[in-house]
Amino acid sequence: MSGCGAASQSAPAPSAGSASGTGFVLDEDFPDPDVVSTDSGYAAFATGSHGLNIRVATSADLESWTVERRDALPTLPAWASPGRTWAPEVTALGEEYVMYVTAEHAASGRQCIGVAVAPSLDEPFVPASDEPLVCPVEEGGAIDAATFDDPDGTRYLLWKTDGNCCALDTRLMMAPLAADGLSLAAAPVALLAQDQPWEGALVEAPTLVARDGGYALLYSANDYGGDSYAVGAAWSDELEGPYRKQPEPILTTSGSDGAFRGPGGQDVVSTADGDVLVFHGWDEQYIYRGLHVAPIRIASGGVAVDLG
Repeated sequence: MSGCGAASQSAPAPSAGSASGTGFVLDEDFPDPDVVSTDSGYAAFATGSHGLNIRVATSADLESWTVERRDALPTLPAWASPGRTWAPEVTALGEEYVMYVTAEHAASGRQCIGVAVAPSLDEPFVPASDEPLVCPVEEGGAIDAATFDDPDGTRYLLWKTDGNCCALDTRLMMAPLAADGLSLAAAPVALLAQDQPWEGALVEAPTLVARDGGYALLYSANDYGGDSYAVGAAWSDELEGPYRKQPEPILTTSGSDGAFRGPGGQDVVSTADGDVLVFHGWDEQYIYRGLHVAPIRIASGGVAVDLG
């Protein structure tokens, strides 16, 4: 995702559960976070709530966050219905920013991915097309866009086919983007599907990172609504795979002794002191999903979250 680039700040990487008393660094509804490094720190974008399509928060250090009471995407694209706007991905492209966002495709009722643009992170994103960018209705639709910049300079879009909506398999897909970021430059390839018992009926929320001459693919799996939701990881020496899954998830409710409830929707942010995993988890009453951070180690020998 967009947080995988070099950070502009030199603040130490935060520790897991560093928010006072709660385990959250942002103790309010802020699911499916995507983090962008800026000259003054970080900007995070999240699934809509409180009457907003896409929420925004800012931080100087990944620990103390200020939620902005504005909508990052006040106008939905023409193809979309309101009320089901999810999992934004924001990334810089030249002198502007591009947002890839999941919304309900009005014609089919499926979730699909569209694209919007803004001249800066402080200004509203505006839909760039009257049609969705990725909308495989026959596969259940598409959600959870993420971008990845390969060391060779090519930018890719990743997403999940939303087959669990209609008793189909799910897959994590990837395709190169055109230079303007507004269309796909080639046909997509499949990277992963659900095939492990802990994953339940789905894999989703791909996050791709290049490290140690290879590629680490993080993902969320199982039912997002409870403790079974978790983060997994897979490794490949080649961009298009094959990806070899680690046998157990890298972040779970039980593995964190309940500090993180149903963790997932993750992003990876590079800081001067190492990689940081930013992710959501449920509050004690399972009413909202707040924001967590934890150091993460990513190498060819395996991916591990530092729980302190």
